[in-house]
Amino acid sequence: MTALKQFQRIEATGLWRPSPDVQRREVVVSIGEATLTISDFNDRALTHWSLAALERQNPGVFPAIYHPDGDPQETLELAQSETTMIEAIDRLQRAIDWSRPHPGRLRWFSVAGVVAAVAALMLLWLPSALQNHVVSVVPEIKRIDIGDTILRRIERVSGRACVSEGTQEALDHLAARTGVRSIVILPAGVQTSLTLPGGIVLLNRSLVEDHEDPSVVAGHILAERARVQAQDPLDDLLDRTGIRSAFRLLTTGELTPQIVDSYTEEVLSEPRPAVPDENLLEIFAEAALPSVPFAYATDVTGETVLGLIEADPMAGQPLQQILPDREWVRLQNICGG
Repeated sequence: MTALKQFQRIEATGLWRPSPDVQRREVVVSIGEATLTISDFNDRALTHWSLAALERQNPGVFPAIYHPDGDPQETLELAQSETTMIEAIDRLQRAIDWSRPHPGRLRWFSVAGVVAAVAALMLLWLPSALQNHVVSVVPEIKRIDIGDTILRRIERVSGRACVSEGTQEALDHLAARTGVRSIVILPAGVQTSLTLPGGIVLLNRSLVEDHEDPSVVAGHILAERARVQAQDPLDDLLDRTGIRSAFRLLTTGELTPQIVDSYTEEVLSEPRPAVPDENLLEIFAEAALPSVPFAYATDVTGETVLGLIEADPMAGQPLQQILPDREWVRLQNICGG
């Protein structure tokens, strides 16, 4: 103990009395290994007191009177002039007290640790667990309602969804051919495509107007299916709008206009996330659709989509018609030109 080594050579004189009925006698007081040694002037030890069990009867008053813990009858008096010894005893007692076990302090640290762990659990695990629970329990009809609400909000910016005579049947056939619930073509707003909760796939008009092959628009729809497999659109909405949205949806079944607006503004301003080639190719193979037209429509040079070109699951295979020519022509004119 550093504090003990510093004071090992300190000695002082004091008045010691082993009991009240014995006269006080002058003694030499020295500090040893965690003990206070009381000796006569012939250097003969009279008693040893443990510093850890030493008490002062009169803190702040002089002469300082000490006694062993539990035995106030035996006393040692140190005059105010013995300041060095008195300070040494005080410092050593503090050092000993600090080094001994403190159950109360340990208990406090244990409680604080538990509280910190619970707080971390609440902050890190609970939001994710709540969001996952909400995504798993929201029924399909509610998802469709949420998707319709978002679509109406997007239409305020993009203009109303394109509709013309005979095109709904073509959209239904395209949805069935690509394995989605419904397809909506917008004049603006979405950059290329977007899937809303409830399985509503939004397409920009350019995907039907700028390409002669319906395989291109079908490829964009399949890419949306791959994105949905990677992340549920409702989960994406809650990711973007926070735990309050999840809690509100769980407790009220509704999302505020502010939540819908926040999601809409953010998702429309960002490009759609990339999908690994292997995931896309799996979807194209399942739908029996070629990946090459979609690949070249994405990158006309083919450099960034080489995997989709070289591993086209329908290469050399007979292709099933995506839409009758009459329906495809109608879709190309769905937005009026």
